[in-house]
Amino acid sequence: MKSSKVRRRIVASLAVIASAAMLALGAGGAHAANIANIDPSQTGTLTIHKYQTPATPTNLPNNGTALTPAQLAGLTPMAGVTFTVQKVNNIDLTTNAGWTAAAALTPAQAAAQAATPGSTVTTDATGTATLGNLPLGLYLVTETGYPAGVTPSAPFLVTLPMTDPVNENNWMYNVNVYPKNAVTGATKTVTDAPAIKIGDNVQWTITGDIPNVNPIDGYRITDKLDPKLSYSSATVKLSNGATLTLGTDYTVVFDTASNTLTVDFTASGRAILAANPTAKVVVTVNTTVNAVGQIANTANVYPNAASFNITPGQPGGPVVTPPVITKWGDIVLHKQDSKTSASLAGATFSVYPTQADALAGTNAITISGVSSWTTDATGNLVISGLRYSNWANGVAVNPGQPGYQSYWLVETKAPAGYELLAQPVETTVTSSDPSVVTVTINNVLHNAGFQLPLTGGVGTWALTAGGILVLAGAGLFMVTGRRKRNEAK
Repeated sequence: MKSSKVRRRIVASLAVIASAAMLALGAGGAHAANIANIDPSQTGTLTIHKYQTPATPTNLPNNGTALTPAQLAGLTPMAGVTFTVQKVNNIDLTTNAGWTAAAALTPAQAAAQAATPGSTVTTDATGTATLGNLPLGLYLVTETGYPAGVTPSAPFLVTLPMTDPVNENNWMYNVNVYPKNAVTGATKTVTDAPAIKIGDNVQWTITGDIPNVNPIDGYRITDKLDPKLSYSSATVKLSNGATLTLGTDYTVVFDTASNTLTVDFTASGRAILAANPTAKVVVTVNTTVNAVGQIANTANVYPNAASFNITPGQPGGPVVTPPVITKWGDIVLHKQDSKTSASLAGATFSVYPTQADALAGTNAITISGVSSWTTDATGNLVISGLRYSNWANGVAVNPGQPGYQSYWLVETKAPAGYELLAQPVETTVTSSDPSVVTVTINNVLHNAGFQLPLTGGVGTWALTAGGILVLAGAGLFMVTGRRKRNEAK
C-alpha cells in the first residue's frame, strides 16, 4: 500500500514537470490529478490566444485556464497568425509510462515523431483560434504563419488533458494557451530641407523596433537606394544611447552593384539588443542626389533569422517601411521681347538661394560646376537639379513654412540691344519636366525703345544752321524796319 502511494506521488511529480514544460506562456499545473481518473473516451479542445508581447511581463497565470478580459486588458490581440498542431505519436497519457516519456521530450525531439501534416488553425480578430475534438495525447504547436515583422513564439508542447488547477483531483480537457509574439515596427524619414542642389547631402533615417525576445537569433536592416541616389556613409546607434561598436557588434556593407546598404548585428550585438528591448535601432544613411525626379525610398527590417530568407512583403518576412520621397526638378526659363514676344537668345542668368544673396551677388548656386546659364535660339534655358520648392523632408510645404525654397534669378548679361533686368526674379521648382516653362521673363530694348538725339551728326548741324538763318533773317528785318522809321522823320 505504501509503495503504491509512493508510485502515485512520483507519477504526479512527473506530470507536473511535463505540464510545466509543455506550455509556452500558457498552461502548466501545480499538481497532477490521479491518472486513473482520465476518461479515455473524452476528446480535448485546444484554444490558442495570440497577443503581442508586452513591454513588461504580465505575471498572469499560465495554467491552462481561460484568462478574464480584465486580466488581458492592455494586451494587443493578433489576428491572422496560423498554428500547426500535431499529435506526437507513441505517447499514451492514460499511462504512467506515457507521462514519463512526454516529460523527457523537447519540442525538437517531439517534431521527429509528430504526426503529419497536422491540423492548422488561424487566429481571428480577437487573436483566438480553437481546435476541438482532439484525441487525448501530447501535441506539438508550431507557429507557421505570421505577419511580416513578427518574431514568432517558439514551438511548444501541450498535453490534453491537463490538471485542473482549481480542483487538483480532476482533469481539464479544454486547455487555453497564450503564446506571445514580438512585433517589430519600422519607419523611415528623409531630411532634405538643407539641400538645395544636386550634390548636397540628403539624409535618410531608418528606425527599427527591437523584438522583445531573448535570445534574438538574427537582426538585419537593408536599404536599397534608388539609382538616382549615390551612397556616402552610414551610422548605427541605439535610441537610448547604449554602446554599439562597429565591427564587433554590427557590420555595415554597401554593395555598389545593387546600390544596397546592409547592416547586420553579430551575436554580441544581438545580445545588446535583447538587453534593451524598449530601445530602437537607428540607422542614418547619407546620400547625394545624382538626377532629377521624384525619388521614393524604403527600407527592410529583419527581426529574426527566419525572416532573412523570406521575400519582403510576404508573411513572416521583414518589415517594409512606408516609402518616403524626395523631389528634384528644373527651372525652365523663357526669354522674350516685352513688346513682340519674340524669343531672345544670349541672355545669361545665375540663380541664388535667397533674395539677399541675389541682391548682393553672393552664394550663387553651382550645379555640376556650372553657375550661369544662357538662353538658346528658342529663348529657353534649363537649370536642372534643384530641390522642389514646395516639398521638404518628405512632406508638402507652403510658402512661409520651414523647408519651403524659392529661387532667385539674376540676369548677368542681356541679349544684344536689350537692357539688363533691374532686379532679381523670384521663381519656384515644382516639376522635373524640361519641356514645361517655369518662368517667362521679358526684356526691354535699350532706353525702353526710345531714340536718343544724335550728338555731332548731320541732323544736328542742319538744325543749327537753320537756326542761324532764322536768327539772321529776324535781325535783318529788325534793322530794315528801324531805318524806315528814321527816314520818315
